[in-house]
Amino acid sequence: MRSSDPHHPQPPKSIEGLRLRARLRYLYHGTQPTAVKFRLMVILIDLAIIGFFIAAPILKEAGWVFYALDYLVALILGLDLAARAYAHSSLKEWLKRPIVWVDLFVLATLLFPAWLANFGFLRLLRFWSLLNSDLFWRTVGRRFDDTRVEEITRAAVALITFIFVTTGFVYAYFRGKADGINGYLDALYFTVATLSTTGFGDITLPGNWGRLISIIIMLVGITLFIRLAQTLIRPHKVKFPCPSCGLQKHDPDAVHCKACGLLLNIPDEGN
Repeated sequence: MRSSDPHHPQPPKSIEGLRLRARLRYLYHGTQPTAVKFRLMVILIDLAIIGFFIAAPILKEAGWVFYALDYLVALILGLDLAARAYAHSSLKEWLKRPIVWVDLFVLATLLFPAWLANFGFLRLLRFWSLLNSDLFWRTVGRRFDDTRVEEITRAAVALITFIFVTTGFVYAYFRGKADGINGYLDALYFTVATLSTTGFGDITLPGNWGRLISIIIMLVGITLFIRLAQTLIRPHKVKFPCPSCGLQKHDPDAVHCKACGLLLNIPDEGN
């Protein structure tokens, strides 16, 4: 009920909404210790949720307990996404980000587990979206943002995410249909053996579709391995856009832009 005291008028709802948005922006984008601690808590909760996704094939045997946890995770993820959307300056711009659509799809699989059960393995894309988010690199990895560490981390995350998403797919669609795939560990063993091109041959996927899927796993796995190796071996470059031609990365000790020859003034790392 709105207060009738003229000395303490209640603010209009629009002002209350603005205050809520300002608080959320402070928590999700601020640099103060309180905001950083809040984001650390969000990241820890995210990692716990990802652990739940990995264990989901085993936890499904718990029956209603699993579905209760499923909807609890959906509630937490939904509140987090709603808060991020409200804190963003433009909802339309927020929805243009691919990571947002990945998270929305993950939320859909949680809200409708009976209808989207066959797509549950895609929930592990949440790991990729977390480690590629600005929230993570502004909080945990702020010292390594736009550095070699970030490049290596992103490449490793892409490989790990592919392994677990593929494992989930093989487990969901070939459990009991392929000889040797009776549990999640069997699916993980097949995925690692295939993408590393080791291919022991004790577990194979049946039919032409099985062969095609195995070929795709090998090709994508090799590509991700090469990408990770390149980030580990190739010379380190710093992100410093050239004011003239726009070349994004240069050697740390570069004096001139290699593309257009413009004199650069790259600051020392750590300054």
